[in-house]
Amino acid sequence: MVPEPTLLLSPKDVEPSFPDWEVKGILNPAGIRAPNGKIILYSRIAEAPAYKDKKYLKCPVIVSEKEYETSSEKVHKRAIVRIDPNNPHVIFMKDKLCKLTTISHLRRVVLDESGYNVESIDPYPTFVGHPGDSEYGVEDGRITKIGNVYYMTYVAISELNGVSTYLAESTDLVNWKRRGLIFQEQNKDAVLFPEKINNLYIALNRPESSFVFSKSNIWISHSPDMVFWGKERSLINTRKGSWESERNGAGPPPIKTKEGWLVIYHGVCLKKRRAYYSAGAVLLDLKNPEKILARTPKNKPLLVPSDKLEKKGFIDNVVFPTAAIPTKKGNELLIYSGGADSIISVRKMSLEEIFLNMEPV
Repeated sequence: MVPEPTLLLSPKDVEPSFPDWEVKGILNPAGIRAPNGKIILYSRIAEAPAYKDKKYLKCPVIVSEKEYETSSEKVHKRAIVRIDPNNPHVIFMKDKLCKLTTISHLRRVVLDESGYNVESIDPYPTFVGHPGDSEYGVEDGRITKIGNVYYMTYVAISELNGVSTYLAESTDLVNWKRRGLIFQEQNKDAVLFPEKINNLYIALNRPESSFVFSKSNIWISHSPDMVFWGKERSLINTRKGSWESERNGAGPPPIKTKEGWLVIYHGVCLKKRRAYYSAGAVLLDLKNPEKILARTPKNKPLLVPSDKLEKKGFIDNVVFPTAAIPTKKGNELLIYSGGADSIISVRKMSLEEIFLNMEPV
């Protein structure tokens, strides 16, 4: 039986970046266990200027590289063609430019060893966008440790490069060196394997296509240096008539087990024409991760949105796992998810439970 999630963090737990702003959501955290046993999350904070003018919306944008300084572009509602029903953050203008009514940064959160208790939250933004490559914010980080270095993939949004995936590295989970763009527009949900295989770094990612030939799904890519990627192919495809019929994407970075590489991922289907986010798992061969060994059945997702935390929020019916951290004993995982694009939840699941949900491929 899948355990009910526990609420870890909600918008009221976070101070906005500016006095006249509002936190709309804390969600989709990157996470890893630090050497001292505590768990570090880099949580996405979505916020916006408080604004009650009925004729206008405000679209925040970063304008200063020296410090976290923003301005707000006023957008008259008559210029709006539509607001995406599956993502109220996004508005489409008459000139076809897509703008965001919120802006996101990453905020560092420290949890105790149990992974359930918050010890501290950075009072100010920890990892923010820059003008030119991420002036509309940074989102949805994932952290992998390779050797003695922590690597974080994250999504950056800009007018020049659109929605792209970037890489940063750290040796202390505090200070980050940005290495730049690694997957071009539009590509999200990139996660790194925690070790080289056949002398190459490996990533799962999700390029998004506007063509009718295929749905957006999970690809595998290889690299000699984590910057230049190639040897790519579609790996984990969507399945018609399933909980992942519309698209899917990697969640937490792959976890090495005796049985294979365990990958927890999200999938999207439509219910009453609205997006519905669930999650499943796939097992990849340890020596050849392009080989799928087992997978969550198409009619039985591993996780579905919970009634209390993930069915109602800024975007309804979303469970979006982005961090899975082994407990101290190692036989269970702490799975951290964004819920309804509003909160962060945590579930504890045994590896046995997850494997029992899968069937051979």
